Amino acid sequence: MTPKYYTAAPTPAALAGVRVIEMGQLIAGPFCGKTLGEFGADVVKIEAVGAGDPLRNWRLIKEGTSVWWQVQSRNKKSVALDLRQAEAQDIARRLIAEADVLIENFRPGTLEGWGLSPEALHALNPGLVILRISGYGQTGPYRDLPGFGVIGEAMGGLRHLTAEPGRVPVRVGVSIGDTLAALHGAIGVMMALYHRKVNGGAGQVIDVALHEAVFNCMESLIPEYSAFGAVREAAGSALPGIAPSNAYPCQDGWVLVAGNGDSIFKRLMATIGRQDLADDPQLADNAGRVARVAEIDAAIGRWTAERTVAQVMELLAAARVPAGKVYTAKDIAEDPHYQARDMLLTQRTRDGYELQVPGIVPKLSATPGTIRTSAPRLGDDTDAVLAEAGLTAEQIALLRSKGVIQ
Repeated sequence: MTPKYYTAAPTPAALAGVRVIEMGQLIAGPFCGKTLGEFGADVVKIEAVGAGDPLRNWRLIKEGTSVWWQVQSRNKKSVALDLRQAEAQDIARRLIAEADVLIENFRPGTLEGWGLSPEALHALNPGLVILRISGYGQTGPYRDLPGFGVIGEAMGGLRHLTAEPGRVPVRVGVSIGDTLAALHGAIGVMMALYHRKVNGGAGQVIDVALHEAVFNCMESLIPEYSAFGAVREAAGSALPGIAPSNAYPCQDGWVLVAGNGDSIFKRLMATIGRQDLADDPQLADNAGRVARVAEIDAAIGRWTAERTVAQVMELLAAARVPAGKVYTAKDIAEDPHYQARDMLLTQRTRDGYELQVPGIVPKLSATPGTIRTSAPRLGDDTDAVLAEAGLTAEQIALLRSKGVIQ
């Protein structure tokens, strides 16, 4: 496969002229900053002197840095400050005073402890949009408890459903709670910027709690409990109340089949040689199929078990029945559809090696997202950003000698 690089942004980019100060670390706040940066925002990431963002050292490491970091921090500048020191806090205020957006995902009260409360920052910059992502939000009885994405997934209701019936709940294999919070945060930032520009509004605070972001995606969980007292339980690979939709065994793996549309179900049954089920009036709608889901799943499973994944996929594609295999990283990297839609791009890291990385979502026709710069080393941009903010070379050197910056 010929590498695909994105090096130049459209003119102007969708978020050209938007200055973002990112003070978060690890996943939720930085993923939001990544998203804004991919569409042209100027993202300045403030990291701790010495170690920087812990994500630099998470999971698999190449040339001393996590390859995850290379994706999460592309299109960002790194400024290293010791925010425990008053002089570093003054620098942060100076940068935030000229920014449009501040992103932070520390425990509630951390910014206030540095003298960077929303009230103080809005006095400096009335138009500032402040995104605060935390485990439980800025208010409420759990406000001060430590919270990570996995805890948000549990409290939000997701973890209770991610298991085979009667077995231990398992986690989704990625930090989905953090990512959902980040995406909710990005939506909130865009709403607040729109309000400021179009309605003449001032800046405001966006309060995103990890568990609330997960809970917002839990569909009919609470209405069903409210109306019927029904507590939705784990159902493995099935989709309770929707039939048929499940994972089915093949000779060489598993295939997911979603035959839950009325006409789709008829085509599926005809394809697997069960015209009797296709013509059964009791199975003409979803309610009837749910009542007999075990019978339907068994029929589909017997048919798939006699075939390979590829054979099942070919036959169901011809019948226009939604089906898919379970992709691994290798499957994704070799898939022509991913390649055709520029979802596999190549970055050259600042350590000099090339790395295949995920492309950019969503896809805008006139102002698509781009990878303009690779992820920075710690403090790569400290001098340039501080000079742009008006500090002299002598002042920068003095601050570095005192350990305020790196």
